[in-house]
Amino acid sequence: MAITTTDHAVPHTSTVPATLGQKVELFVREHDGSSSGPPANRKAVLMLHGRSVPALAGYDLQHTSYGWAKAVAQAGYDVFMMDLQGSGLSPRPRMEDPCNVNPQQQAAVTPPLMGARSPSYPYVLTNSQSDRDELGTVVDYIRSERHVSEVAFIGWSAAAFAMGPYAVSNPNKVESLFLLAPIFPPLGPSTPPTLPVSGFPTHVLTRKGLDDAWAKEAKCPNQREDDMIDVVWDALMEIDPLGRTWGKIEDGRPLGVSRYRNFVSWGWNNTTAGQGGVLGGSVPVLIVHGEHDKTANTTPPNPNPVLDFHVPALYDAIQGPHNILVTVKCAGHSMPWEIQHKNLQNLSKNWLKHLAVAGKTQGRYEMDLNGDISPEPEVPPVL
Repeated sequence: MAITTTDHAVPHTSTVPATLGQKVELFVREHDGSSSGPPANRKAVLMLHGRSVPALAGYDLQHTSYGWAKAVAQAGYDVFMMDLQGSGLSPRPRMEDPCNVNPQQQAAVTPPLMGARSPSYPYVLTNSQSDRDELGTVVDYIRSERHVSEVAFIGWSAAAFAMGPYAVSNPNKVESLFLLAPIFPPLGPSTPPTLPVSGFPTHVLTRKGLDDAWAKEAKCPNQREDDMIDVVWDALMEIDPLGRTWGKIEDGRPLGVSRYRNFVSWGWNNTTAGQGGVLGGSVPVLIVHGEHDKTANTTPPNPNPVLDFHVPALYDAIQGPHNILVTVKCAGHSMPWEIQHKNLQNLSKNWLKHLAVAGKTQGRYEMDLNGDISPEPEVPPVL
C-alpha cells in the first residue's frame, strides 16, 4: 500500500510557563495509508512519545521492520506522530543553554560547560496541563484537517500522563486508547503545584546511560539485536543537532547527548483512571507492558507516591468493562526496539481494527514470542 508522508507545523498558543502566550508550532509527522480509501472510512491514529524518547526515534525508526507508525499506516490508517514542546522537533525553549541541564548531569555536557553552574532558567520546563493543551491542539487539528470526529490514541510510557486524562475529559474525541508501558502512579497527586516549579528545564541522556538502563531489562537471549543501541542512538542524535555537539570528547569529537524536558505531573492516578467509568467505557482501553519492564513497574515499591509506578494498578483502577491488560514475554520498557516489536505492531493493528484481543474485550493476557495470546495464569492466594 502506498504511504504518503507529510510533516506538519501545527499552530499552538503555548501554555508552557517559559513561553506562556507565545505562538509556537508543534511538529507532527503523518504517514497516511488511508488516502486511497473512501473519506468516510478514514481512521486517524495519533502516537505520542514518552519522557525521554521523541516521536521519530520511538515510532518512526528507519531500520528494517522497526518503524511502528509506518507499519500501522500500511494497514490502512492515517497515522500521526507528535512531539511535545521540549522534545524532538517541536520547540525546545530554555534548553539551548548548558547551564539549564540537571546539575547532577552537567558533567555529561562538558565541553562546552566547564564546572557546575546554576540554571539561568531555574524552573521545571513543562507540566501536565501544558502537555494536555498541546495534545488537544493536535487532536483538533487532525479532526479538522482529516474530517474525522474521533482519533485513536497510541501512547508509550509517560504519554499516559497526557493521553489518559485527556481521554477522560474528551471522550467524544477519542476512539480508543492503546497504552504501552504506561507510567501510572496509583496514589499520585490530583492537584497542580504552584507554577512554575523551581528546578531546571533540561535532562540529558548519554549513549552509555541508555545502554545501561536498557541492558538491565534485557533478561532473555536475543531480546534485542546486537546493533540496536547504535541504531537508536543515531536516531536520537539525528533529531538533536545541538545535543550531538555536547558531551565528553573522545577521539577528538563529542560523544553527544540527547536532551529532553524536565516536567511536573499531576492528575493521573486511581481517581482519574476510574472517573465516570469513561476509560473502559466509551473509550476502550488496551494496556501492554513487558514482563521485564522495571521502568513502568517500580520494584521494590517507592515510598514516594509520585515515583511509585505500577502498570497492573492502572488496569485495576479503570472502571469500565472494555479494558484489557497484556503482558508480553521477553520484553522490557523498550519493546518497540526489541525482538517483540513485530508482535507489538500486530497487536496494535488488530486492536485498532477490532477493539479486542483474541476476540475478548476484557481480562488479563500474556503474549509469547510467537505472538500467541493466552489468559494470564491465576496466581494462587497466599495462605
